[in-house]
Amino acid sequence: MTDAAVDELEGAEEDAPKKKTSGKKLVLFVVLPLLLVLGGGGAAAYFFLFAGDAAQTEDAEDAKGEGGKKKSGEVVFYDLPEMLVNLNTGGKQNNYLKIRVSLELDDPLAVPALETVLPRVIDNFQIYLRELRLEDLNGSAGLMRLKEELLVRVNTAAGDIHINDVLFREMLVQ
Repeated sequence: MTDAAVDELEGAEEDAPKKKTSGKKLVLFVVLPLLLVLGGGGAAAYFFLFAGDAAQTEDAEDAKGEGGKKKSGEVVFYDLPEMLVNLNTGGKQNNYLKIRVSLELDDPLAVPALETVLPRVIDNFQIYLRELRLEDLNGSAGLMRLKEELLVRVNTAAGDIHINDVLFREMLVQ
Protein backbone atom coordinates (compact mmCIF):
# COMPACT_ATOMS: atom_id res chain seq x y z
CA MET A 1 0.00 0.00 0.00
CA THR A 2 1.09 3.43 -0.80
CA ASP A 3 1.04 6.41 1.47
CA ALA A 4 -1.81 7.90 -0.50
CA ALA A 5 -3.94 4.78 0.00
CA VAL A 6 -3.23 4.80 3.75
CA ASP A 7 -4.14 8.48 3.99
CA GLU A 8 -7.34 7.77 2.08
CA LEU A 9 -8.33 4.96 4.46
CA GLU A 10 -7.61 7.10 7.53
CA GLY A 11 -9.69 9.91 6.10
CA ALA A 12 -12.56 7.50 5.48
CA GLU A 13 -12.47 6.32 9.09
CA GLU A 14 -12.62 9.90 10.37
CA ASP A 15 -15.54 10.74 8.10
CA ALA A 16 -17.58 7.69 9.26
CA PRO A 17 -20.30 8.65 11.78
CA LYS A 18 -19.57 7.68 15.38
CA LYS A 19 -21.88 5.12 17.03
CA LYS A 20 -24.23 6.55 19.58
CA THR A 21 -25.08 4.57 22.66
CA SER A 22 -28.67 3.47 22.57
CA GLY A 23 -31.16 4.57 25.23
CA LYS A 24 -31.55 1.02 26.51
CA LYS A 25 -27.84 0.69 27.18
CA LEU A 26 -27.79 4.04 28.93
CA VAL A 27 -30.63 3.00 31.22
CA LEU A 28 -29.13 -0.44 31.82
CA PHE A 29 -25.58 0.63 32.62
CA VAL A 30 -26.00 4.10 34.14
CA VAL A 31 -29.48 4.87 35.43
CA LEU A 32 -30.33 1.47 36.93
CA PRO A 33 -27.13 1.11 39.01
CA LEU A 34 -27.50 4.72 40.14
CA LEU A 35 -31.06 4.02 41.35
CA LEU A 36 -29.94 0.87 43.15
CA VAL A 37 -27.14 2.67 44.97
CA LEU A 38 -29.36 5.60 45.96
CA GLY A 39 -32.20 3.30 47.05
CA GLY A 40 -29.88 1.12 49.12
CA GLY A 41 -28.30 4.17 50.73
CA GLY A 42 -31.69 5.62 51.56
CA ALA A 43 -32.89 2.35 53.10
CA ALA A 44 -29.70 2.02 55.16
CA ALA A 45 -30.03 5.61 56.40
CA TYR A 46 -33.66 4.99 57.36
CA PHE A 47 -32.82 1.88 59.38
CA PHE A 48 -29.86 3.48 61.11
CA LEU A 49 -31.74 6.66 61.99
CA PHE A 50 -35.09 5.20 63.00
CA ALA A 51 -34.18 1.74 64.38
CA GLY A 52 -33.46 3.14 67.85
CA ASP A 53 -36.87 4.84 68.04
CA ALA A 54 -38.69 1.62 67.08
CA ALA A 55 -36.75 -0.41 69.65
CA GLN A 56 -37.56 2.09 72.41
CA THR A 57 -41.24 2.06 71.48
CA GLU A 58 -41.30 -1.74 71.45
CA ASP A 59 -39.61 -1.90 74.87
CA ALA A 60 -42.16 0.52 76.27
CA GLU A 61 -45.02 -1.57 74.91
CA ASP A 62 -43.48 -4.76 76.33
CA ALA A 63 -43.22 -3.15 79.75
CA LYS A 64 -46.98 -2.64 79.80
CA GLY A 65 -49.34 -5.49 80.50
CA GLU A 66 -53.00 -5.72 79.61
CA GLY A 67 -54.96 -2.55 80.25
CA GLY A 68 -51.85 -0.38 80.16
CA LYS A 69 -50.64 -1.52 83.58
CA LYS A 70 -46.95 -2.01 84.15
CA LYS A 71 -45.82 -5.59 84.72
CA SER A 72 -44.53 -6.30 88.17
CA GLY A 73 -41.89 -8.63 86.75
CA GLU A 74 -42.83 -11.26 89.31
CA VAL A 75 -43.07 -14.71 87.81
CA VAL A 76 -44.54 -17.66 89.68
CA PHE A 77 -43.80 -21.31 88.96
CA TYR A 78 -46.45 -23.84 89.91
CA ASP A 79 -45.28 -27.46 90.15
CA LEU A 80 -47.70 -30.06 88.89
CA PRO A 81 -47.65 -33.50 90.50
CA GLU A 82 -45.57 -36.21 88.87
CA MET A 83 -47.37 -38.10 86.13
CA LEU A 84 -46.66 -41.64 85.00
CA VAL A 85 -48.36 -42.84 81.82
CA ASN A 86 -47.92 -45.78 79.49
CA LEU A 87 -47.23 -44.74 75.93
CA ASN A 88 -49.16 -45.93 72.88
CA THR A 89 -46.98 -48.71 71.50
CA GLY A 90 -49.58 -50.63 69.51
CA GLY A 91 -47.93 -53.89 70.54
CA LYS A 92 -47.32 -56.08 73.54
CA GLN A 93 -44.29 -54.13 74.72
CA ASN A 94 -45.04 -51.42 77.29
CA ASN A 95 -43.20 -48.11 77.37
CA TYR A 96 -43.73 -45.62 80.17
CA LEU A 97 -43.28 -41.88 80.44
CA LYS A 98 -42.61 -40.30 83.80
CA ILE A 99 -42.90 -36.54 83.65
CA ARG A 100 -42.79 -33.62 86.09
CA VAL A 101 -43.58 -30.14 84.81
CA SER A 102 -43.87 -26.62 86.18
CA LEU A 103 -46.20 -23.97 84.88
CA GLU A 104 -45.04 -20.36 84.56
CA LEU A 105 -47.59 -17.71 85.54
CA ASP A 106 -47.30 -13.90 85.54
CA ASP A 107 -49.72 -13.32 88.37
CA PRO A 108 -49.17 -14.83 91.84
CA LEU A 109 -52.87 -14.27 92.54
CA ALA A 110 -53.76 -16.75 89.78
CA VAL A 111 -52.38 -19.72 91.74
CA PRO A 112 -55.58 -20.35 93.80
CA ALA A 113 -57.66 -20.15 90.61
CA LEU A 114 -55.29 -22.61 88.93
CA GLU A 115 -55.61 -25.03 91.84
CA THR A 116 -59.38 -25.12 91.36
CA VAL A 117 -59.03 -26.24 87.72
CA LEU A 118 -56.01 -28.48 88.35
CA PRO A 119 -57.95 -31.78 87.96
CA ARG A 120 -59.03 -30.66 84.47
CA VAL A 121 -55.45 -29.71 83.56
CA ILE A 122 -54.06 -33.05 84.72
CA ASP A 123 -56.83 -34.93 82.90
CA ASN A 124 -56.02 -33.12 79.63
CA PHE A 125 -52.33 -33.89 80.10
CA GLN A 126 -52.97 -37.58 80.85
CA ILE A 127 -55.21 -38.05 77.82
CA TYR A 128 -52.69 -36.44 75.51
CA LEU A 129 -49.65 -38.19 76.96
CA ARG A 130 -51.23 -41.64 76.72
CA GLU A 131 -51.65 -41.21 72.96
CA LEU A 132 -47.98 -40.37 72.40
CA ARG A 133 -45.71 -42.86 70.70
CA LEU A 134 -42.06 -43.34 71.53
CA GLU A 135 -41.12 -41.78 68.16
CA ASP A 136 -43.02 -38.58 69.11
CA LEU A 137 -40.56 -37.93 71.93
CA ASN A 138 -37.35 -38.37 69.92
CA GLY A 139 -35.00 -35.41 69.64
CA SER A 140 -35.33 -31.80 70.64
CA ALA A 141 -37.98 -31.16 67.97
CA GLY A 142 -40.18 -33.83 69.57
CA LEU A 143 -39.76 -32.26 72.99
CA MET A 144 -40.58 -28.80 71.65
CA ARG A 145 -43.77 -30.14 70.02
CA LEU A 146 -44.70 -31.80 73.32
CA LYS A 147 -44.05 -28.57 75.22
CA GLU A 148 -46.16 -26.51 72.79
CA GLU A 149 -49.01 -29.02 72.87
CA LEU A 150 -49.03 -29.12 76.68
CA LEU A 151 -49.08 -25.31 76.78
CA VAL A 152 -52.09 -25.19 74.46
CA ARG A 153 -53.88 -27.81 76.54
CA VAL A 154 -53.20 -26.13 79.88
CA ASN A 155 -54.34 -22.73 78.60
CA THR A 156 -57.51 -24.31 77.23
CA ALA A 157 -58.23 -26.09 80.51
CA ALA A 158 -57.35 -23.10 82.70
CA GLY A 159 -59.84 -20.77 81.06
CA ASP A 160 -59.14 -17.13 82.03
CA ILE A 161 -55.82 -17.95 83.70
CA HIS A 162 -52.92 -17.29 81.34
CA ILE A 163 -50.01 -19.75 81.52
CA ASN A 164 -46.83 -18.42 79.88
CA ASP A 165 -44.82 -21.61 79.60
CA VAL A 166 -44.61 -25.28 80.47
CA LEU A 167 -41.21 -26.21 81.87
CA PHE A 168 -39.93 -29.77 82.07
CA ARG A 169 -38.47 -30.60 85.46
CA GLU A 170 -38.06 -34.30 84.81
CA MET A 171 -38.79 -36.60 81.90
CA LEU A 172 -38.01 -40.28 81.83
CA VAL A 173 -38.98 -42.68 79.05
CA GLN A 174 -38.64 -46.36 79.84
